[in-house]
Amino acid sequence: MQSGTIVNLHIARVKGTPSDPVDTARAVSAEGLEGDRSRNPRNLRQVLVMDQETLAHYGLQPGQIKENITVTGLDLSGAQQGHVFFIGPDDSPITLEVTGDCEPCQKMDALIPGLQKEIFGRRGILTVVLQGGEINVGDPIRLEP
Repeated sequence: MQSGTIVNLHIARVKGTPSDPVDTARAVSAEGLEGDRSRNPRNLRQVLVMDQETLAHYGLQPGQIKENITVTGLDLSGAQQGHVFFIGPDDSPITLEVTGDCEPCQKMDALIPGLQKEIFGRRGILTVVLQGGEINVGDPIRLEP
């Protein structure tokens, strides 16, 4: 088991516009984040989790690559389909199931030329919401198989 901390939250309300930073986000079971354009029960890309360390390596700011949850201290490289993120207190955690890696698109090259190829395999982890609830900046997050 690995654990870390949520350092930023973002809601992408409208396609093609910057994501809005928030201190609190409400995860809705089987749907995604309230107010986010990816909220849809049929979407396997409901919530994108990204690590601060990778963003810093590429000189990117939280939310710049449209992640919803930015974490620190949690190595995402071992996350595999079916693994689960547990957010918040152990007695009533919000849970997100990993659906796969987020493949970088051409929009990465608009941020930094060559980034699409460079960040491949490190673009973040896509998830769906299993158990909803309130997510806050500063909440603990852990990943388990």
